[in-house]
Amino acid sequence: MKILYLVRHAKSSWKDQSLNDIERPLNKRGKRDAPAMGHFLKKKNIYPDIIISSPAVRAAVTAKIIAENLSYPLNRIKYSDDIYDVDTTSLFKVVKHIKDKYDSAMITGHNPVLTNFGNALTNSRVDNIPTCGILGIELAIKSWLNITENCGTVIFFKFPKNL
Repeated sequence: MKILYLVRHAKSSWKDQSLNDIERPLNKRGKRDAPAMGHFLKKKNIYPDIIISSPAVRAAVTAKIIAENLSYPLNRIKYSDDIYDVDTTSLFKVVKHIKDKYDSAMITGHNPVLTNFGNALTNSRVDNIPTCGILGIELAIKSWLNITENCGTVIFFKFPKNL
């Protein structure tokens, strides 16, 4: 079994309209919600073996804040362009490249692709992973290379408003 945690970035700021989409930072709510979700994971003893994030500022900062709450070394966070502005095929590719020595992985990215990917992996249907929401999925695979549609089961779905 492998476990995959899909994390949508925390709420971002639209205050500075001159920024490119990839440069948008977290807003005040995002800076509050990300530590709360990291605390939730720590309280549940959920410590991913690897964290892979979109390079977008809002996703990268969310990943860093959660990692800090879990005492995960920030220099071990991996960044992949294949998580930013992509489709589910790209996310399958990212997961298939995870080394099998890791039993659990966290991907920090964006909607709608994270919600679509989570739904593709499971028989459950989530309408929307809200900002800073986390979808935990247990995968009935021994190797990340074997990830396929409907190979997973939702083990939890948490977001700041339902903590």
